[in-house]
Amino acid sequence: MIQGQSILPAIRDMRDLERFLSSELEVGVLLEIHMSRLEPIFKLLEKHQKKVFIHMDLIQGMKADEFATEYVCQTYRPFGVISTKGNVIVRAKQNHVLTVQRLFLIDSTSLEKSIKHIERSKPDYIEVLPGIVPKYIRRVQERTGIPVFAGGLIETTEEVDAALAAGASVITTSNRKLWTE
Repeated sequence: MIQGQSILPAIRDMRDLERFLSSELEVGVLLEIHMSRLEPIFKLLEKHQKKVFIHMDLIQGMKADEFATEYVCQTYRPFGVISTKGNVIVRAKQNHVLTVQRLFLIDSTSLEKSIKHIERSKPDYIEVLPGIVPKYIRRVQERTGIPVFAGGLIETTEEVDAALAAGASVITTSNRKLWTE
């Protein structure tokens, strides 16, 4: 769990941000944001005492590389950084920001390749997508020893419960119905 939360709201637009700011949840995930909105959004987050993981791969207008990561970490001081890219994870860790390496599991080969990438980048957390595969949530956590987030295609409280029971630390979801714990 992060700060006692089992759900991390995945914020995709301004309506999601408004809902997150008015919620009791302290930590969220910022997705699909244009780089020109970063400053005002981080000011709002600070005003409301909220924290976010920012998905570096989804910042529009900014290349997801180690230079952009360093800029975002030093300028906005996010709670954490999410990326599929090992070099982004490594640079965020060098800037003392929590890291989440996102993996898309589509077959056993993708699992093995992902484990090798994780061994090199050593993220603080791993996000497994889709999050509706409890067997693999447990397998990734057991093989890496790193806490796992479950995200993607989670639509019901039963799927949330199954992912948590399989060992996920938290669930990331843009499904607003699931944001209330």
